[in-house]
Amino acid sequence: MPVSPTPFPIADREAAHIATVRELATDVAAQAAERDDKAELPREALAALHEAGLNKAVLPANVGGEGLSYVAYGEIVRTLAEADPSVATIWTMHSGAGVGLSQLTAETKGSFYADEFLAGRHFANALSEPTSGNRFLNPQQAADEVEGGYQLDGAKRFVSGSEMADYLMVNVLVDDAPAFFAVKPDESVTIIPIWDTLGLRATRSQLLSFNKTLLRHEDRGRALGPGDFAAVPAGLPLISLGVADAALASIVDHTTNRMIMGKPLSHQQWVQFEVADVQSRLEAVRAYVFQTLWQADQGDYNALINLSRSKYLANKIAVEVAQLAVRIGGASGFLKSSPIQRHLRNAQAGQLMAYSTEVLAGEIGKHVLNVTEGA
Repeated sequence: MPVSPTPFPIADREAAHIATVRELATDVAAQAAERDDKAELPREALAALHEAGLNKAVLPANVGGEGLSYVAYGEIVRTLAEADPSVATIWTMHSGAGVGLSQLTAETKGSFYADEFLAGRHFANALSEPTSGNRFLNPQQAADEVEGGYQLDGAKRFVSGSEMADYLMVNVLVDDAPAFFAVKPDESVTIIPIWDTLGLRATRSQLLSFNKTLLRHEDRGRALGPGDFAAVPAGLPLISLGVADAALASIVDHTTNRMIMGKPLSHQQWVQFEVADVQSRLEAVRAYVFQTLWQADQGDYNALINLSRSKYLANKIAVEVAQLAVRIGGASGFLKSSPIQRHLRNAQAGQLMAYSTEVLAGEIGKHVLNVTEGA
């Protein structure tokens, strides 16, 4: 079923980018099952996005790009995620790292990284580490000062697209405070092949080992600021929304074509009731997420705090729609030939991505109940 269009205005050039992504999504979706089965990086799909000008579009205008609005960016990520959430995840992380390094190092090498991003080099986020859990912006690994910069011995996990990364965005503790660096992988950075997972298999989010890796002074960035384009926090809820949309589409397809006692399964009242419930709540979550993105576009950067709630709600509804698809699909939904099993695995993966639903629930609950640390 068609997704309700966003009620928020977008520029004509942004509408053109969205239309382009919708066209590309057909081929992306056609290859999603094979990529999932082989856990194969979607190199062609990512190259097509670059050739279509999406990297230039997402790069903020103040660092040499077009500067997509949050609303347009959200619809692009959602569209990609409906087709293949692994493609959407890698592109979101690539955008987050490329845009982030262009912004955070703007006073030093930002223009270089912006040019590399525009030239089609691949960027990856290497922020999450085994010792920090979900708190990927609060690293526990300290870098020692050496000639020319700092030296990192440690590991980063779940680095999506790491095997094709030309540059990494890395954070470490410097003088007990988080610091961000750009790293060009060399012989000191080793990929530990651990990726054999249930969901988002084509992201190939490997573990990276850093052995005395030099973090150069000139590649150090400033701290994240309220005016920076938050590609990853804004993109994560939309990945789950796309998975939910894909799962709902599989329900519609299955119930329309599956005959029970001479009638399509869609004629059964329990199916209608269950679908009405999840579809209505999915639309409510969608409205909340895009309202938050629109507020961010208006300069209300406090709205970015609501992206945590957006991710929580989107993660939850994606799992619920996918679980209903399994119930309705029955045993056939377990078959490898069915997209239903893939949607369920991808939905579960979304809520494990930082911050996980459990961590977000704790933060949201504390805020609602006015609970402060140490009180």
